[in-house]
Amino acid sequence: MHHVPSKQNVLIGVDTGGTFTDLVCHSGDGQVRLLKVPSTPYDPSQAVLNGLERACREWDLEPDRIAGVVHGTTVGTNAVLERKGARIGLLTTDGFRDVFEIGRQVRDPMYRIRLTPGTPVFMLPRSRRKEIPERLDGQGRVLEPIDLDAVRRAVTELRDDGVTCVAVSYLFSYLNPEHELATRRLIEEEFPEIQCSLSIEVDPRFREYERTLATCFDAYIKPVVSTYLSRLRTSLLERGFKQGLQLMQSGGGTMASQVAMLRPIRLFLSGPAGGVIGAQNEGILVGERNLITIDIGGTSSDIALIADGVPLSSSEGKIGGWPVRVPMVEVHALGAGGGSIAKVDASRSLSVGPESCGAVPGPACYGQGGTEPSVTDASVVLGFLNTEHFANGEVTVYPEQSLAVIAEKVADPLDITIEKAAQGIHRVVNANMAEGIRLVSTRRGFDPRDFTLVPLGGGGGTHATALADELKMRRIMIPRAPGVLSAQGLLSAPIEHETTRSYRAPLAELNVAELKSDLAKLDEHLAAFMALENVSKDDVEISYSAELCYIGQSFFLDVPLDIGTSDLANSLTRAFITKHTRLYGHAPDVAIMIASIRSVHRVSRSDVATGPGTTLPSEPAAPVGSRQVLFLETESYVDAPVYERLQLAAGQEIMGPAVLDQPDTTIVIAPGWRGRVHPEGPVILEKVDGA
Repeated sequence: MHHVPSKQNVLIGVDTGGTFTDLVCHSGDGQVRLLKVPSTPYDPSQAVLNGLERACREWDLEPDRIAGVVHGTTVGTNAVLERKGARIGLLTTDGFRDVFEIGRQVRDPMYRIRLTPGTPVFMLPRSRRKEIPERLDGQGRVLEPIDLDAVRRAVTELRDDGVTCVAVSYLFSYLNPEHELATRRLIEEEFPEIQCSLSIEVDPRFREYERTLATCFDAYIKPVVSTYLSRLRTSLLERGFKQGLQLMQSGGGTMASQVAMLRPIRLFLSGPAGGVIGAQNEGILVGERNLITIDIGGTSSDIALIADGVPLSSSEGKIGGWPVRVPMVEVHALGAGGGSIAKVDASRSLSVGPESCGAVPGPACYGQGGTEPSVTDASVVLGFLNTEHFANGEVTVYPEQSLAVIAEKVADPLDITIEKAAQGIHRVVNANMAEGIRLVSTRRGFDPRDFTLVPLGGGGGTHATALADELKMRRIMIPRAPGVLSAQGLLSAPIEHETTRSYRAPLAELNVAELKSDLAKLDEHLAAFMALENVSKDDVEISYSAELCYIGQSFFLDVPLDIGTSDLANSLTRAFITKHTRLYGHAPDVAIMIASIRSVHRVSRSDVATGPGTTLPSEPAAPVGSRQVLFLETESYVDAPVYERLQLAAGQEIMGPAVLDQPDTTIVIAPGWRGRVHPEGPVILEKVDGA
């Protein structure tokens, strides 16, 4: 990459995965370069720095000519899942210290004999939950002024107990923030070594348990995220990367690292969100607005839905099974991937996953001591994978090992052939993945047959046509570089900040002037964050939404809020009824209310290219060979032509059965499917009429 025009036009996206850290560089001349470096789990920032240094070396880039680095990280999520967050304390209203532990008393695993706590008490034992004399009423009026001496004593005890970050969640504080703000002022003045998270900034909405939980999660990961980002920013500056560091948020937008340190809870699901945004942009390139993405890795599959060009998102997600009330792109993860282990139980029933052989020892065919049959082993037996040059030649494959473990653990117990066993493994794992796709589509009121399937990750291409057949989907779009799409998504994600607050008012009594005034306060709060982003005020787009419900309901639906509409109450009513009917099949004619309002400030990056930017060959490519492939639909092996994906010309058509090999994935085109290379690069597969 020579002759880079100016530093303002060079962006690098860095996505940290469990095995590899992916880098994508977009230059001002429209060129995009891709790079993979091994991840460093002991310190994820090391792989980021290694990758950036290698990128500068290989692509002839000067660090100070790079406008910014956009990063997707799992540091916050892993701190919760691995229980390695900070030692935290909680300040709450007198009499409410046990809200955090009682939760909603919901038992999800109904039939488990040994119950585990339904709330994350591991991060906050009762001794570190302190009650403060103070009280507001349900309108936000002060019933009992806050006792700052009690705050002082409580924080002193917490500090002496080794606490480094304090969560503050007082009753009804979202209606009147003064007590929480006074608490923070005291902590900043008298305990500068202690960080704090306020519920009025993390989740200013009613429902005491969810608000307290979100605030505690924010406090739990704040020191971890702050340390990681501070160290990374310092290291980048030392190496000459003087421009900003942006972080991908769970909601699909990015934010500056200094804002991320203030609002770390918004970094949950940072990586998977990048993949969904990448697929969204790939779809826009080829005119596909309704997509279902499935990112198939070694251990799990991440599934998401994009309707009319917009990813499905919700105002509440889950981490480790616990509710987290921050906006998240809806990504459904299930334990089905290339490493998922096949087992036959005592009743001679075949199951696949969720247990995985992982990267170590890996599938049996890797020859690293794996003794269990995996989905990848079945793919080897079926002939889907290039065993001579697997993973771009970085992994040696031993097909005989796959044959041996499938024979021993699946075929012999079921008294069937090895080939039938391998087909069975694929059918079972495909059924699991198809059920995951139904969860995000059919159960949300969407028909998967109206969508295009987008397979991502190393395993997506091997399951694509079989999954589409299972769901009766007739169209598949395979991105140009499915393995690094998350990093590409980072580059084109908008800079975004959002905030929500409770607003309880029946639609029939809606005071529009009061609503506008409250939205203006939210905008003022977000403008302060946007001021740290080094962007022009004129580029900021502002949008609003509201959570609505029938009066008496306790669950809400999010609908757009256009304050320019002449009859706002009627407009909101129509939008709510339409959404309620799609999701639940009916919409009673009863009174509706607003439960909360939300403002989003966004600066789009429409000028950033969304793909590798390579020029496609002009001459159609001939097959580079053929492979004996056993498709799930065929009784015996078929001699399928093999093509190098990157050699295919624009408009070139390929009839199944066929296999497309590329460095980061393998695409299996079953009989009855036709592939065509779109001029922009993606391969579009369509079901042949009558097949």
